[in-house]
Amino acid sequence: MSTTRSMNHGPHAAAASSTRKEIAASGGRTVGPVPDLERHLPQDWWRKLFNSIYLKTDGDVVENDANTRAEIDLLVRAVGLEPNDRILDLCCGQGRHSLELARRGFRHVTGVDRSRYLIRLARRRAKNHGLPVSFHEGDARKFRLPSDSFNCVILMGNSFGYFEREEDDCRVLAAIKRVLRSRGTLALDLVDGEWMRAHFDPRSWEWIDQNHLVCRERSVSSDGGRLISREVVVHCERGVIVDQFYAERLYSREQITALLEQLGFDSIRDHGSLLAESDRNQDLGMMAHRMFLTAQAPVRTKPSAKRGVPYPDVTVLMGDPRLPDDVKRGGQFNPEDMATIQKMRDALTELSEFRFRYTDNHASLIAELRSDPPAFVFNLCDEGFNNNAFHELHIPAILEMLNIPYTGAGPACLGLCYNKALVRAIAKSLDVPTPLETYFDTDDQSATLPSVFPALVKPNHGDSSIGITQDAVVHTPEQLIEYLDKLRNELPGRSVLIQEFLSAEEYTVGIIGNPGLGYHILPVLQVDYSDLDPGLPQILGYESKWDPDSPYWSQIKYQEADLHEEGKRKLIDRSVRLFERLECRDYARFDFRADAMGKIKLLEVNPNPGWCWDGKLNYMAGFAGLRYGDLLRMILMAAQERLRGRRSNGKTNSRPEVAATT
Repeated sequence: MSTTRSMNHGPHAAAASSTRKEIAASGGRTVGPVPDLERHLPQDWWRKLFNSIYLKTDGDVVENDANTRAEIDLLVRAVGLEPNDRILDLCCGQGRHSLELARRGFRHVTGVDRSRYLIRLARRRAKNHGLPVSFHEGDARKFRLPSDSFNCVILMGNSFGYFEREEDDCRVLAAIKRVLRSRGTLALDLVDGEWMRAHFDPRSWEWIDQNHLVCRERSVSSDGGRLISREVVVHCERGVIVDQFYAERLYSREQITALLEQLGFDSIRDHGSLLAESDRNQDLGMMAHRMFLTAQAPVRTKPSAKRGVPYPDVTVLMGDPRLPDDVKRGGQFNPEDMATIQKMRDALTELSEFRFRYTDNHASLIAELRSDPPAFVFNLCDEGFNNNAFHELHIPAILEMLNIPYTGAGPACLGLCYNKALVRAIAKSLDVPTPLETYFDTDDQSATLPSVFPALVKPNHGDSSIGITQDAVVHTPEQLIEYLDKLRNELPGRSVLIQEFLSAEEYTVGIIGNPGLGYHILPVLQVDYSDLDPGLPQILGYESKWDPDSPYWSQIKYQEADLHEEGKRKLIDRSVRLFERLECRDYARFDFRADAMGKIKLLEVNPNPGWCWDGKLNYMAGFAGLRYGDLLRMILMAAQERLRGRRSNGKTNSRPEVAATT
């Protein structure tokens, strides 16, 4: 039961052989002229229609690479799919959408279809191309997959509305709702019923290759709800191959929206029309003009853990989009910042054990916290109070003064880690290697220039790579003095560090957890500079985070670290020591880089690191098979377990368990 295909190129010999066998078995029977198509429509026509003959008659659309790519482009864009999403391609046919998703790096794709022929073909294509997709035979109304197991279910290629009764369409949607996780997404591609009712061709014919002709008749059913089609396939020498009938329900946008709402879906969005391309560009039939809709499953209430969630009511505290922000592009919140916030809010809707509210108005923040103190705060305000990066520590300080529990580092840790020279001194005391460095105070008129070039010049106090651009890597004393003057003008009053430039591999360690309660160590990340213009210095500077027009924005990639186990163990051990000594809490990120001799040294310590969906922390979570919502849940639970332990048992001195997330 499908109108889809895989993304292979060209005809397959096996499919052609199977077509010849079916032609021979059909006997060339036809019912002749028919005044009423509906009378000849089998109730379960879809059981036999989807075979090799279907791939020939409809192959111009459903074996068309451009169509598949365009449809998956729209799907990924509309749903916001993540690589670790669990995706069900229902009525997957020969698996064209499933296999294209797998090609694009989606790791957990399952296909289900009623047609044994198409499922076997999909499995062969997946095997031939080495793509990890699991294909299963199953009825769309009652397929056997676990409840609450998919983040997204897709019904692509006009595969909805085949049944005689609308009640069966409802059963399909109910089955989809059963397997979707809380706030999971349904993506539905189906014929635009109103358009088709007004534009269908009552009769058409076309040559589908040098030997085969297909003739079609169409009429609307007696109740006006379905389009009935007859298809006669003729071989130029053998005569009639097959005479078959099929139908599809003609839903309008209003009707399908009402049906989805009736079944409990909400947040229904219309993403416009899908217009099929064709190699033959003749009769596109039901694929000609389709709707593409998404809808969300309702919140699924999960039983609480044995001890329950200590603070189910969570206030999410963020930067203020009404105020200027010197760190951001153009000194203000931009559309990409608002999109990042929306992705975070969407991910939090999946955490059904919590109830969220949001606050970002800093003008009334203190009064609001005093008059209506939250039970618990998810502190995502890395912009700082009033969007002043120097006042990032003020937010937890206010919360502590008001005795409000919150996630992340306390004010002392944030203040300490903001001073890179102090972090370097503490790291040296813990035998953590650090780069050679010169401290340049704002009052200094001269400084000891480094004896080794290239060097990296950066502000001693700072966040989000402010003051670190491609020009921050200097190769001569003259370039150094020029960049120092530039920093004095752009960041007056701020001290500067002149460090040896570490030019080899760059790594990041992510830790979630707390001393005495255990750590989750995310897979170590490595920065991939291989696509960066060789004329540019290999750094993660301001341009890589805030300038979409910069090559640093598009040409730098992240991958799981290609580092031997002993090297990973050393990085993790050093990160844990720093986490505890600096009194980080709940989550933190540690950046390292090797020098030209291969010795790995500390770059930065980031308490309350970037929480955005496209940040390093979420990339590392993705390497571990976690979704964005899983990462946010882990941070929340780490904080709540810490607070539960402090509230119930007092401070613990036990050494934490370190668990690598895999």
